[in-house]
Amino acid sequence: MNRLKGTGVALVTPFYANGNIDFKSLDKVLKHTAKGVDYFVVLGTTGEPATLDEEEKKQVLHYVKENNPSKLPIVYGIGGNSTREVLHQLSENKFEGIDAILSVSPYYNKPSQEGIINHFQAIADASPVPVILYNVPGRTASNVTAQTTLKLSQHDNIIGIKEASGNLEQCLLIAKERPKNFLLISGDDMLTIPLASIGGDGVISVLANAYPLLFKKINEHILSRDFAKASKELFKLVDIHPMMYEEGNPVGIKFILSKLKICSPEVRLPLLRASESIQQKINSALAKK
Repeated sequence: MNRLKGTGVALVTPFYANGNIDFKSLDKVLKHTAKGVDYFVVLGTTGEPATLDEEEKKQVLHYVKENNPSKLPIVYGIGGNSTREVLHQLSENKFEGIDAILSVSPYYNKPSQEGIINHFQAIADASPVPVILYNVPGRTASNVTAQTTLKLSQHDNIIGIKEASGNLEQCLLIAKERPKNFLLISGDDMLTIPLASIGGDGVISVLANAYPLLFKKINEHILSRDFAKASKELFKLVDIHPMMYEEGNPVGIKFILSKLKICSPEVRLPLLRASESIQQKINSALAKK
């Protein structure tokens, strides 16, 4: 599982103005991010899977597999709020070239902790590759508690969690009690270093789409336990970070990528491309960087 430590980039899915997937720009994203990240996360939230149909998802995954410039590990997002549907997706996908799946905790129907446990155990039993849990209460309306995570960590096919709860006490409990090889991954760019300081294993990052080399420096400093130097690098993104989510992810990061001539700022409805207001805020933050 060392292959899934460090920086994973939650890849964007570029679009043309007509809404079709822009694979030429996806190639640019892959080549740009491969300069500094350790693995690709395909169709996490940042990849807009909620507005891609099943065929499009397969096309994106296939393209990343076939155009992986540094042959980086691939984590593929498969999750949902219907356990039966997730199991169906697992049965329909080809997992050659996929190192693990990232599976979000069920959203909208707000299951109990026991329901969450049963959901993930069923997925882990069925998945032909290891499973990374994804806890993001801001999107799912329910938290995966530390106790639930630790219980699930005993499953042979569950290898880690992307923790995006923002609850550092919860992360401390997981770090303290987890099995030796269970990955604790930050789901928030700004908490990469705090989690690393308690034994975390890296980050699945949105901003690494634009700044892979900066995250490479952060990771190098973390590995040498120089948190002061790592923090100095991360501080460069503090002003930019809030704007990434002000109008919904990946609106902000796609605007930055458009400024870097990597892909267009286009997103799919119900999201809208960055407004003039958020563009001005991002430009102002970038001027300070």
